[in-house]
Amino acid sequence: MQTQVTAVPKLYIGMDIHKKSWSVHFRTDLFDHRGFTMPPEPMQLESYVSDNFAAYEVYITYESGCCGFSAARYFRNLGWHTVVVNAADIPRMNKQNYQKTDRIDCRNLSKQLQAGQLRAIHIPTEGQDHLRSLVRQRNCIVRQLRQSKLQIKGMLLYMGIKIPEQHDNPNWSKAFLEWLKNIQWPNITAAYSMQSKLRILEVLHKEYLNAANQLRSYCRTHHKKDYYLLKSIPGIGGYLAAALIGELGDIRRFSNEKQFSSYIGMIPSMRNSGSSESTLGITPRSKSLVRSYLVEAAWVTIRRDPEMQAYYRKHFGKNVKNVIVKVAHKLVKRILSVIKNERPYTVNYIHQTQVSLKPD
Repeated sequence: MQTQVTAVPKLYIGMDIHKKSWSVHFRTDLFDHRGFTMPPEPMQLESYVSDNFAAYEVYITYESGCCGFSAARYFRNLGWHTVVVNAADIPRMNKQNYQKTDRIDCRNLSKQLQAGQLRAIHIPTEGQDHLRSLVRQRNCIVRQLRQSKLQIKGMLLYMGIKIPEQHDNPNWSKAFLEWLKNIQWPNITAAYSMQSKLRILEVLHKEYLNAANQLRSYCRTHHKKDYYLLKSIPGIGGYLAAALIGELGDIRRFSNEKQFSSYIGMIPSMRNSGSSESTLGITPRSKSLVRSYLVEAAWVTIRRDPEMQAYYRKHFGKNVKNVIVKVAHKLVKRILSVIKNERPYTVNYIHQTQVSLKPD
C-alpha cells in the first residue's frame, strides 16, 4: 500500500539583510533546518531553495530598511509568499534585548513567520518606488534651499551688513537677489564667498523647479485619473496631488478612513489603563512628510472651502495647531472618498451661501 501525500510541505525563511551580506535561516513545517550567511544575491537564494526544497511552498520574511523592496519583489515574482515587516512590529522577549545577533534575528523571524505572528507592510511596485524617489528628492532640495538662504543671511549678519527694509522678508525677489550681487565688499575674498553662495542658490532653485515640473508632468500622464481627482479638493494643488500619489501609492488599498488616517499618522496615540485615559499626541510612526504636506494644505483649505472655513470659525480662539490638524484630518477623509468613489469633490454651495452671509 502506497502512502499518499495530502499536504504540501512548507518552508519558512527568515532573513536579516544588509548591504554586503544576508543572514538566512530555514525551517520547515516539521523541523528546524539550518542557517547561514550568504552574499546579497536573491538568485543564489532561489538556487539553494530549488536544489533543496523544490516541492515546498515557500514563505519568506525580512525587516524593512535601507535595502528597500527589490528583494521582496523578486521573491514575490517567484511565487513565494513574501512578508516585509516593520522592525517595531516584531514580537520580542526581554532576553532578546541582551542577546541580539543577525543569526538570532533571522531564526526568530522564521519562527514567528511559521506561527503567523508577523504583520506585513505594503510592498510598493518598482514604479511606485521610483516615483517616491522623485518626491523625496524634491523635498531634499527644499531643505538645501532653506539651508542655502540661511547661510547667505547668516553671512550678512556676521559681517554687519543690514538688509534693506523692503527686502527684509521671507520672499526672495529678483530685486533682493540683485542687491546681494551688487554688495560692495571691502575684501575680494568676501565677494568670492558670497558669489559662491549665490551660484549654489541659483542651481538649487533650478533643480527645485525642474523636479516639481517633472513630478507633475509624470502624474498627469501616468496617474491622470487620481491626479485630477485629488486636485478637485480645495487646498490640494498639482504638486501635492503628485506627492500624495508618489508617497501613498494606490490609495484604493485602504478599506476605511481609520486605516488610512492611521497609516498617514493623523490618529493620536492613546493610553488607557483602568479608569484613566490619556491622549499622547500623534504617533511618531507615520508618514511624516505626507502629514506635513496635509497640514500646510489645511491652511489653504480654510480659505477656499466654505465648509472648512465654517469649521475653523467655529473653533476659532482655541489651540490653533490642534484645529488645523483636525482640518487636515478632514482632508484625509476627502482624499479617500474621491479616490474610492472615483468622483471629483464638489463644494457644498448651500453651505457656501450661508457662510458668505455670516458677518465677521
